[in-house]
Amino acid sequence: MAGLVRYIEEVVDELKNKTSWPTWAELQSSSLIVLVATFITAAIIFSMDSGFKILISDGVYSFFK
Repeated sequence: MAGLVRYIEEVVDELKNKTSWPTWAELQSSSLIVLVATFITAAIIFSMDSGFKILISDGVYSFFK
């Protein structure tokens, strides 16, 4: 049990004294980058899905009927 308590104390010390936390401005900037990248990825996946749907329903699939 003493080992567990020591481990938790070391974790708390590491988080308080040795970890570098981002500033509020850095956090906002990083969050904005992630948000924009997420929307771009979603738009690419949506357009590919729509394109394959059109291709299968109107193009290639009807050619083989």
